[in-house]
Order: sequence, then C-alpha cells, then structure tokens
Amino acid sequence: MLSEMSHPRMACSSHDDDAAHVQLQAVVPEELRGERFDRAAARMFPQLSRSELAGWIRSGAATLDGRTVKPRFAVRGGERVCIDAIREARLDWNNADEVAFAVVHEDADVVVVDKPAGLVVHPGAGNPRRTLVNGLLRRYPELAHLPRAGLVQRLDKNTSGLMVVARNAESRHALGKAMRARGIERRYLAVAEGRMVAGGRVDLALGRDPRNRLRQAVRPDGRPALTHVQVRKRYAAHTLVEARLETGRTHQIRVHMAAIEHPLVGDRRYGARGIVPPGVGAEQAVRVREFPRQALHAFRLGFAHPASGEQMRFSAPLPADIAGLLDALGPACEDGL
Repeated sequence: MLSEMSHPRMACSSHDDDAAHVQLQAVVPEELRGERFDRAAARMFPQLSRSELAGWIRSGAATLDGRTVKPRFAVRGGERVCIDAIREARLDWNNADEVAFAVVHEDADVVVVDKPAGLVVHPGAGNPRRTLVNGLLRRYPELAHLPRAGLVQRLDKNTSGLMVVARNAESRHALGKAMRARGIERRYLAVAEGRMVAGGRVDLALGRDPRNRLRQAVRPDGRPALTHVQVRKRYAAHTLVEARLETGRTHQIRVHMAAIEHPLVGDRRYGARGIVPPGVGAEQAVRVREFPRQALHAFRLGFAHPASGEQMRFSAPLPADIAGLLDALGPACEDGL
C-alpha cells in the first residue's frame, strides 16, 4: 500500500481561461523501488494520467530530487517528486456550447445530469460540437482541465438518462475507482420485443463484431459482461424490463437483450423487427413500428459521494417518448403471462 504522503491533493489555480497551474510534491515509497519514474509517478498521483506525467517529466516540469530525468529512469525510493506544471486545456474538448440537458444535482465535487436522447456525450468524428461535454463546459468551465472533461461513464447517443460527472481530479479518481470496482449502481428501464417469461442473469462476454465495426457482439474471446434483467410489466407482444449493470461494456444491454432474442424496441442495429401488438389502432401501430431510437433509459444512479462518502441515489422519470410508447402498447397483462 502506498503511504499517505504519496496521495496529496492537487493544488490547481487558473492563470487564464486556457490553462491551470498544477503543483504537487510527494516522496517515492520504498515499495516502488526499481520502478520507472513515469510509472511510479502514475501510482503516486492517480488523479493524473501517465501520458500527461511522462510529458511533464520530459519537459522538466516533474523532477526527482530536483533533477530532470527521463521517464524510464528507475527510482530507488525515498526521493522527492516535485511537479510544477501548466496544464493546458484539452483543446479538442474545449469548445463551450449552449446545450439543453437537466441538472439533477450539483455540488463542488460532482454533477449528476439527465441526458436527453439524441445528445452525443463527447466530441468525436462527425460530432465536433454541441455534445454533452460542450454543454458541461459552458456551465462548468473548470472541466476543461480534467481528463475527458470529468466523465467517468458514457451513454449512447440515443439512450437517455442519468450520468455522473466529476468536477475535480480527486473526484474523478474516486469515481473511476468505484466504477472499476462495480461500486456505482446503474439501473435502466427498457422496452423489449416479445413477452419474456422471466428475467435473470445474462453473462455473455462481448467484443467488437468482426463483420461490422459499429456493432458489438457476443464473443468467447470478448471482455466479461454481466447484466441482471428483471421483468417489470408484460404486454401483448412486448416486455418492460429493468436492467442492472455489473459491467459497463459498449452497447451491453442492447447486445445482451438481442442475444436472448428480445431486442429493444427501435434498436434496428441489434435486430429489432418492429413488432406491432395485435389489435392496436393504426396510429399506435406506427408509433411502435417506427419508434426512432432504442427504448432504453438510465433511470437510477447510486454512488458514494467522492468527498463525504455519503451514499447518493438519484432517479429520473421515463422520458415522454418511452412513456408514449408504453401507452401505444396497450394495457399491461393482468396475469403477467
């Protein structure tokens, strides 16, 4: 275990709108003897990325006992690491836009947002602006100095619901650690095609589909993925389910539901067939058959507050489009079968 001295809080002050001053000091623990300087520094300052630290080591902004050494230099333990660096804002994620999304909770350490369907989470190919990140930067400019603007999770463009965003490096590290340890509760509501008899565990490894790079697929050589599925309501030809994630693989719920032959309504990428309930009117049939996105909503989020340790829990109601979809499906089956 690393000593307490090796986990200082980061002193970070703004010099202007585009940079922040990072000043840190710590002593190399004996258990890191023989480790590369950049790897040792990444262990000592987990709130910073190894690539960022390596750059500062090469430039002399991060020193070892007052000396500039190479990132691969082997530490012996007991040296003092000093960081005095200017962190430039991440220019590719630094554009602030006015973007509509609801803030469910905010404090000095975290923000919880309810992302609407259709909003891309972060800038990328084809979506350089007007993403959730751009909107967050408009409201919280300090996020420009954090890796991935404080994001610790993501939702697909056409999935709605709750996300937590860290407002400082310490919170991002704590929440990231909790995510990796499966300590963040994430529950979703989804409308699936077909009438499910029961829920259960879907434990199928996932990886990129070798035939289509835009899809994920069940693969024996994929990464472990576990989803807990519970039936909430049954309809004539559909099922409202609650899905709880233990892992957070790309498209996990969508792929797992398709794998058990219950793809989500509107999810044509993963096999939705546009099933229409028997006996519904023409308008309802069109609403179901042409539902424009995967019917998936992150309705519950829970985590330990990264600063206070208090257990936080948030809920978001179904958005209007999924609520309207459920109305179009007709009454739920009274016998549940």
